[in-house]
Amino acid sequence: MAVEPYVVVRRVERSPDAGLNLATWPGTLPSVSALLRDGLDLSPLTVLVGENGSGKSTIVEALAMAFGMSPEGGSTGARHSTRVSESGLWSALRLVRTPGSSRWGFFLRAETMHGFYTYLENHPGGWDPDFHEMSHGESFLEILGRRLDGPGLFLLDEPESALSFTGSLGLVGVLHAVANRGNAQVVVATHSPVVAATPGARIIEVGDWGLRDSSWDDLAVVQHWRSFLDAPERYLRHVL
Repeated sequence: MAVEPYVVVRRVERSPDAGLNLATWPGTLPSVSALLRDGLDLSPLTVLVGENGSGKSTIVEALAMAFGMSPEGGSTGARHSTRVSESGLWSALRLVRTPGSSRWGFFLRAETMHGFYTYLENHPGGWDPDFHEMSHGESFLEILGRRLDGPGLFLLDEPESALSFTGSLGLVGVLHAVANRGNAQVVVATHSPVVAATPGARIIEVGDWGLRDSSWDDLAVVQHWRSFLDAPERYLRHVL
């Protein structure tokens, strides 16, 4: 008998009492309107891929807040905050959880990690190193290794932004291991074809069409990188 894949959140859908105005941002984003209209089933590892402004980070942020995490990153229940800039999408969402699943989670948001490290420094727990003393990429891999080691829901927004090619490959190994150990679930928003290549990931391409399942080979970012590496001048002539 086949064993059902472990997920903390099986589905994300619009709350019956949602009051979000779809005529204003972020309701005007095709990806957000598709999420609220059709809902979204999640896998043990779900990867959202799309251009800047497509809404992938907005969706991951809203998932984090609906689960009880700070929009600026951290573990469930953390209240780290510097400047309020998050959307109200989280309040319009209903998370369909798996009964008995973990209620713990961690949200890594690349653009706010410096402030999060300062928050950890000011609220020491006795088990973290000084992340400010590490390189940007080293600190990302270190905190992922420390926070993604137990059961729960893990949300990552553009984690590749601090990583070299080799570091991104290391991240792929972490994501694959976490999603396959049977007690954790990962949702990642990324621009990276390396991260999107993680084996077993459900890839969702985010864009003007809303949300659509995609294979790695069919992703626009993969096709663009292949074309660029083959002949950079075809792209550079448009910007130089």
